[in-house]
Amino acid sequence: MQSYWRLHRYPIIFAVACMLFYWSFAYNLVRTDYVKFFMLFGALFYLCFKLMQFEKWNFKFLLVVGILFRLVFLFAEPNLSQDFYRFIWDGELIKNGINPYLYTPDQILEQGKIVFANMKELREGMTDLNARHFSNYPPVNQLFFALSAFLGNGSVMSSIIVLRLTIILADLGILYFGRKLLQNINQANHMAFWYFINPLVIIELTGNLHFEGVMLFFFVWALYLVSKNKWLWATPIYALSIMVKLMPLLFLPIFLKYLGIKKSAIFYTLIGVSCLALLLPFYSSVFIENYSDTLALWFHNFEFNASIYNVVKKIAVTYYEAKPWELIDTYGNIITKIVLGLALLITFLRKNRSLQSVITSMTLLLASYYFLSSTVHPWYIVFLLGIAIFTELNFPLVWTATVILSYFAYTNPDNKENLWLLAVEYILVFGVFLYEMIGKGSKKLYFFKN
Repeated sequence: MQSYWRLHRYPIIFAVACMLFYWSFAYNLVRTDYVKFFMLFGALFYLCFKLMQFEKWNFKFLLVVGILFRLVFLFAEPNLSQDFYRFIWDGELIKNGINPYLYTPDQILEQGKIVFANMKELREGMTDLNARHFSNYPPVNQLFFALSAFLGNGSVMSSIIVLRLTIILADLGILYFGRKLLQNINQANHMAFWYFINPLVIIELTGNLHFEGVMLFFFVWALYLVSKNKWLWATPIYALSIMVKLMPLLFLPIFLKYLGIKKSAIFYTLIGVSCLALLLPFYSSVFIENYSDTLALWFHNFEFNASIYNVVKKIAVTYYEAKPWELIDTYGNIITKIVLGLALLITFLRKNRSLQSVITSMTLLLASYYFLSSTVHPWYIVFLLGIAIFTELNFPLVWTATVILSYFAYTNPDNKENLWLLAVEYILVFGVFLYEMIGKGSKKLYFFKN
């Protein structure tokens, strides 16, 4: 025991310090206290770096500390996001035999029926915007919400614990399949710990109950099966990833060259059939309309932590007297077409012959989408990091450190952003991104290599 302490005393001290900081984050932080928020996150990210520096080959040590960091949050109510109230609401509806896609929370409350005991508590917790609109969470997500409602038995905290344990198990699954996938593509398997002990991942997923990690678990599992040439078995797993969050749909064209036309056609067909099977229990005549309207709302009506969009908005409003509410709608329509175009360019201009090249293409496409998007919540970057660990790209890791600057918006009631802080965030991210694209000794754009 003494010899272990002598060999690992600094990492142990760092890990204990992290646990204390996470405890303060979970139980003693108000999100409007940005100075404390920023200092805690900065310290945690630095200590994460030091733990990787000292112990990156020590699987058991990093596994244990990664689990302990997550367990610190077990009984904490999320303090950076109110989305979990809607998660539990949807789960309670399913528990009581009601399709969550057919009614908004406000519509149900207006009926005056007591569908479940804690209706008012959940409605008061969620935002007015969330309560006025239909659910936009895909079916597999809804099943996890329902599980939390069944096991939570009417207690919000019990439901939170169930959701949290689900997310922790998903992260363990990412670590398990991620290390195996890294070995299969001849990469160092310790890279998976840049995800597993990353403060943004722990705070936004385990802490704030966002389901990017569950989506990523199924996605990495599917990629692992593809790496073992078991791509047929990967199709239902990939569909599960899509039905947690829709983002993996964007990557489907990139498999075309890797699998070939014949296999790709089968691959796409089986994923499509699996998705339809998962949708079927929730299908109704108005489901498609309600769901698509809600999705359009998120893509065309909101802005947060944007980069290119903020530049476009500044120019359009200042020099062309554009109306912001019209601009964002037009911009959303244009960006959808641009991202689809980029997906096709990356599909056909990059070689995509190896699985690592395919994953690199996915990383570049997802990053391009986020650069162009008008809304980039911090937890979105978790998925980008989760696929980037299988590549040679480091800018997503930098982004997990700098995205915290966007949370300054929560220091005021109007959520007004500080554009100077966003400029610092994106200058650092774009700087590393551009260096990795064109600054590594090759005159040919990395975007179109491999």
